[in-house]
Amino acid sequence: MTTETLKTTTLPPSRPGLSWLPRPGTYTTAPGRCLVELTARLGPLTTLRRRLTADDATLTVASEPEDCVLSLKLTGPALGGEELSFVSTTIKPEAEGSRLRTAGELATGDTTVPSMPATVTWRIVERTDDSLLALGTTVVPYGPLRRTTGFTLSRTRPADRLRLLVAAEFTCPA
Repeated sequence: MTTETLKTTTLPPSRPGLSWLPRPGTYTTAPGRCLVELTARLGPLTTLRRRLTADDATLTVASEPEDCVLSLKLTGPALGGEELSFVSTTIKPEAEGSRLRTAGELATGDTTVPSMPATVTWRIVERTDDSLLALGTTVVPYGPLRRTTGFTLSRTRPADRLRLLVAAEFTCPA
């Protein structure tokens, strides 16, 4: 029996700072690759559960972590013809990069109405150099959202909080 010494290859150093995100660039979701569910709750009861349409879901990864932006534009019959949008102000990693916390603003399509702060917590399902598959959730109190942005549900659908569930596959179109 002979012993043979094999060459070892050293891996390139990992990117400092942004190993929890794909390479810098603008990532979008293909049609049908971003699913959004709106759930209205009143105490322990679910009073409304509807699928929304993600008209635009974009993740912009910059070389500096504070310049990264995630944006979502949502429409659908459950919104009563209104548009609901979320734009992140910060994206921070948690749990060694397996989760992301995106703090941002939740607003309607009316730019004259103030927006409301919201935080979406994302669980990273799969990450490669040119794609990111993630599942995000946020819960916002309905009363302050209605008073701040003017967003309302049907009177037959009482709610004290709204939950958004987002499943998105962001890919770089290059």
